[in-house]
Amino acid sequence: MTAEELKLNVEKALNEIRPFLESDGGNISLVGIEDGKLVRVRLEGACVACSVNQMTLRSGVEMTIKKYAPQIETVINVS
Repeated sequence: MTAEELKLNVEKALNEIRPFLESDGGNISLVGIEDGKLVRVRLEGACVACSVNQMTLRSGVEMTIKKYAPQIETVINVS
């Protein structure tokens, strides 16, 4: 998979999870992908202060990204 295909797949994953975040007043954006294994995202809006944002990041965002791009090992939030 090329870097561009990987980015498109990660964006597809974020588009799948975005409506759930938006329904709670939040959002997410892709910051970057490093070495084809690490995805950096930025939680936005209500997600920033949410007490369960790490659970959302692992159970929702990371799982969805891995569905579209199985080679991704880690997803981290950058502020």
